[in-house]
Amino acid sequence: MERIASKAGLVGLITVFSVSILLAAMTPVQANDYADAQALVDKAKITFESFMRDKNYPWLHENLKNAKGVLIYPQILKAGFILGGSGGTGVLVVRDPETKDWSQPAFYTLGSVTFGFQIGGEAAKVVMFVMSQKAIDSLFATSVKLGGDASVAGGPYGAGEKADVTADFMSFAKSKGLYAGLNLEGSILDVREGLNKAYYGKGVRPLEIIVKKKVSNKGASGLREALKRAAE
Repeated sequence: MERIASKAGLVGLITVFSVSILLAAMTPVQANDYADAQALVDKAKITFESFMRDKNYPWLHENLKNAKGVLIYPQILKAGFILGGSGGTGVLVVRDPETKDWSQPAFYTLGSVTFGFQIGGEAAKVVMFVMSQKAIDSLFATSVKLGGDASVAGGPYGAGEKADVTADFMSFAKSKGLYAGLNLEGSILDVREGLNKAYYGKGVRPLEIIVKKKVSNKGASGLREALKRAAE
């Protein structure tokens, strides 16, 4: 009996010890997720401002006031970490049609991007204007296949260029500061639920973040102000 009790006690001690290690391991991961989310928001601001300063993208200045929302990806990698394909994580911000204020950011992945021959490296920065309510609704509903669920087109590059196409999503990309030829046809936009949860402290969907405004984070004020200034 004593041996059985001793064995049971040992099992209980091991269980408690294992749970303690698991809980201790979970805490820094969650903290790191929040730090990663805030770093991504900060990089999105820098990326957006770099595109807006670039004189080769005048279309962005001319059409920001017409955009329903903006997707910003500070880094799209050629080597894959999203289901074995190229891609990255960014943020969606949407402008309120009445107040003209920009929403809190929601986190989205962009996967299976095709890099063109113009790319001078293994990574690119991407800014996409969301030009239709259909596109906004598709982002709220589920994952979106560009070129399937919603149309996508590359925006014009160069001071004298005029866009002769329209699409639900207009994309702009550059690598190492130069124009990048990315093909986004067939790419998948999907919600990054883990980062949304880490950033706002609870599980929330993009509709709850952007439309219902159930959560907020002061860390996004810089990005939102940068968008507001650019749209004035």
